[in-house]
Amino acid sequence: MSDTPDLRVDLVSNPCYLCAVREFMVGVTRALGFPETPGSQVALAVDEALTNIMKHGYERRLDGPISVRVYPLPATETQVGIRIVIEDEARQVDPAAIKGRDLADIRPGGLGVHIIRETMDEAVYERREAKGMRLTLVKRVAPGVRNPCCCEG
Repeated sequence: MSDTPDLRVDLVSNPCYLCAVREFMVGVTRALGFPETPGSQVALAVDEALTNIMKHGYERRLDGPISVRVYPLPATETQVGIRIVIEDEARQVDPAAIKGRDLADIRPGGLGVHIIRETMDEAVYERREAKGMRLTLVKRVAPGVRNPCCCEG
């Protein structure tokens, strides 16, 4: 697997860009042949991850750098996939401490980590060497209808 992403989006920790990144991820998954529902789940997981970085990592600062890198996984007749790596320079936390809220605790908000782990096949949180965090997300699905203008070798 290549260390060079097919696509990369660099943004600052301003929530006004969340909608654009969601639309970007929906378009990427569609181009890779994801059916609509799992493609939307990928976009939701990325949105939740970015929201958590902005809210908790950067404590609502609007100028923190965030990188979203996209790596398509090799497609087969029975499977398409994507690996997404999100990195920031925000406050580091112990990856073992990143847990979703108990679902029995019914109140608004606080479900981002739960949503990420439920919608993705893999979600790995890591501290970066110098500063910040890295989240690697992986999703594999049976293919839908592939966008004919994209991703043909």
